Amino acid sequence: MRFLVRDRLLGFGDDYWIEDDHGNKVFLVDGKAMRLRDTFELKDTSGRVLIDIRQKMLALRDTMLIERGGEPLATIKRKRLSLLRNHYRVALADGSTELDVSGKILDREFAVEYDGELLAVVSRRWLHVRETYGVDIVRDDADPALLIAVAVCVIHLAEKEREDD
Repeated sequence: MRFLVRDRLLGFGDDYWIEDDHGNKVFLVDGKAMRLRDTFELKDTSGRVLIDIRQKMLALRDTMLIERGGEPLATIKRKRLSLLRNHYRVALADGSTELDVSGKILDREFAVEYDGELLAVVSRRWLHVRETYGVDIVRDDADPALLIAVAVCVIHLAEKEREDD
């Protein structure tokens, strides 16, 4: 499954569609303006909220929380003690599952893995449309909404970190 994202800086009030590789709208990333913390919703084409994404308020490091139906789904933060600056850890709410996100986040060239197995690749390389990147879901049993939410979060965290430097 391949999804296309029109690249833009994520910020308060930014809304944009994510399309499949045939140009059909699949998900809407709805940025919420006028909030104390960065908040986004991932919606389907009928406007139903699939995933809530928000910044954790009281954390030593920038942290994003992903929820589904009001229940925690995952926590994302930059991996500590990593030689790579663009290395993020996604702790799923089950407490035992961690996804690893690494690569050139700001260049939109990175991978999402679980236990060394590739789940998704985010890349601009195979696209000819300017300011667009693709999210290629490699495993058929993977949760596309979760993996897209992970991509949105790590890009947002990396851009915030760059702004703070």
